[in-house]
Amino acid sequence: MSSRTDSDRRPGMPAEPHSVLIIGCGYLGLRAARAWRLAGCRVLATTRGRVQELNTLGVVPIRTDILDPRNFATLPQVDTILFAVGIDRSTGHSLRDVYVDGLQNVLEHLNQQGTMPRRFLYVSSTSVYGQTHGGDVYETDVTSPLESSGFVILEAERLLRSYDRHSIILRFAGIYGPGRLLRQRQILAGAPLIGDAEKWLNLIHVEDGARAILAAESRAQPGAVYNITDDSPVRRRDFYTCLAEQLHAPPAQFEPYPDGTTVPLEANRRIRGTKARTELGFVPVFADYTAGIAASVEE
Repeated sequence: MSSRTDSDRRPGMPAEPHSVLIIGCGYLGLRAARAWRLAGCRVLATTRGRVQELNTLGVVPIRTDILDPRNFATLPQVDTILFAVGIDRSTGHSLRDVYVDGLQNVLEHLNQQGTMPRRFLYVSSTSVYGQTHGGDVYETDVTSPLESSGFVILEAERLLRSYDRHSIILRFAGIYGPGRLLRQRQILAGAPLIGDAEKWLNLIHVEDGARAILAAESRAQPGAVYNITDDSPVRRRDFYTCLAEQLHAPPAQFEPYPDGTTVPLEANRRIRGTKARTELGFVPVFADYTAGIAASVEE
């Protein structure tokens, strides 16, 4: 973790705590906030209304909406910013509104204020990769998304780089954990899962995701990109079979796309997190889906 130097404060003054601003303090961001608080950091987070919840966690709320720069609160000078926004479909905003326009609003605001931090961590997604060959994919491989969400997120990455070439991009595999288990409702209902059961899933437990964020803040190379994954790709059949067993649900069922249906071109690749392990020292606690599902269901 970066920290202020002695030259940043007057003689005799106590050292100020390391400060972090989380923009997008949701499912992943809240866990990162807790981890930073346990590490003794001062944590702030933007919110449109969850003031009491953040106060309870010891997080300083900043009431603002990144999609409305006219009503931007002044964003404080901090050591690190984590941009981890998610899409709230109830607002009616598109993915691009949030991931591109919202990010641009924040970056322009920081530039105007002169408060760009030493560390800017951006939570991206492995959906920017579009490989279908079923092989290993690393950070140096081509980014050619197949889905519209991947194109939007790749556009956001490039926008960020145009403002800050030293920013750290964390490409997350599918995040799961307590309260967020893939296709849980379908599994509990015994509904068949449509698609190819032999294609790969790439995953990361949310608690490990928070650990990876703190590791990146401490050790990431300026301007680097990291795949954040448990590095244990799993066939869809194996994952959903295990999930059904853990939920005491009917056995997972799989069906191909019906005849005559235009089958969508789906990504199929094994995302590798070797770089995060080597450079960040990140070793997931939930090293594969079996441990992660068991802990998530229990919690």
